[in-house]
Amino acid sequence: MSDNQQAWLRTRWQWAARIAGAAAASVGITVLAIGFTAGAAGAGVSSAVPTMPNDSVTAAAVTQVAAGDLHTCVIRTDGTPWCWGNNFYGQLGDGTTTNRTGPVRVGTATTWAQIDAGSGNTCAVRTDGTLWCWGNNASGQLGDGTNTRRTSPVQVGTATTWASVSAGSNHTCAVQTDGTLWCWGLNRHAQLGIGLSPHKTSAPVQVGTASTWASVTTGYAHTCAVRTDGTLWCWGSSSDGQLGLGILSYRATPTQVGTATTWAGATAGFVHTCAVRVDGTLWCWGEDGYGQVGGGIGSQATPLRIGTATTWASVEASVDSSCAARTDGSLWCWGNNASGQLGDGTTTHRTTPTQVGTATAWTAGFGASYHACAVRTDGSLWCWGYNAFGQLGDGTTTNRSTPTQAALPG
Repeated sequence: MSDNQQAWLRTRWQWAARIAGAAAASVGITVLAIGFTAGAAGAGVSSAVPTMPNDSVTAAAVTQVAAGDLHTCVIRTDGTPWCWGNNFYGQLGDGTTTNRTGPVRVGTATTWAQIDAGSGNTCAVRTDGTLWCWGNNASGQLGDGTNTRRTSPVQVGTATTWASVSAGSNHTCAVQTDGTLWCWGLNRHAQLGIGLSPHKTSAPVQVGTASTWASVTTGYAHTCAVRTDGTLWCWGSSSDGQLGLGILSYRATPTQVGTATTWAGATAGFVHTCAVRVDGTLWCWGEDGYGQVGGGIGSQATPLRIGTATTWASVEASVDSSCAARTDGSLWCWGNNASGQLGDGTTTHRTTPTQVGTATAWTAGFGASYHACAVRTDGSLWCWGYNAFGQLGDGTTTNRSTPTQAALPG
């Protein structure tokens, strides 16, 4: 990738954020600034816990949560999916393009098992192994063979062997039960792992021939996946070292990160990546403008261990921040905090993990973007950060710098 291409990558993301703001204005939503520069003010941020929009609505238990750029989706214990926040592309899946400040149910099915949210799209797997996507489809990221925007779920092919899915900004990847890996959508930076051609594809394409893939994660223009032997592989753009390969260019096909065989899971943010090993250590690499890598100075092109703790259970990399849960039930975040998305009651950027409150009842189920949401052991859902589109699910459009409970219909 040339220097011009690398500059284009960052410019395009900033342009996308401005487009999102314009979309909000077109539907009468006041947009608060999303900070892209260090020290940006967290305008409209409140640390107060608001009154629930409807006292008769109680929080229903949540098992899965996904945070898109400007929307949130969850799966409840009853297998029903719910989404809220920005709906410009139909990413809430309720058949409309109306923004929602509170949860709306997606369809009538009660068999949803796993869900993930991208920039303006959402994908989810059902218990019958079918895969469904909805929202923005300009690059074919919904995988239905078209570039048509969908406001309700559309099935990806006819396969009934999908195990998990990861929705990125403009591409999607998923693992099937036979251990094969498939990707589709934009391939401008080789993020599909199939070489530089085609430029994009609107239907799933298998990545290589391996049948030992365990999980996959998609960022803005890169992808990483863990195999059943504990090895970690990344591909696509490495403009800021986000592939962890010690390079600042790209890789067109999966390339192993180091030689370790103890990776438990990885998560791809905008241009950084984090992962946890089976020994409970936490590692991050890539762009570090806000401290989202959690240590070091500047971009990190190879995995950097975060602190000395060996009790990390899971991690989520977002746009310019990261969050991770420990085995003691505590939750920690670091990086960009312009909208209070670190949940520490401030809008101060953090270069090392900072605990979210004092609660030790957080599960490994959480999602992070310009906002963050996490599930507690009692099944309740709590959100904080940027809220101009109602993505916190508290019935308001006020930013929050501390966790606020989201109410789902009982």
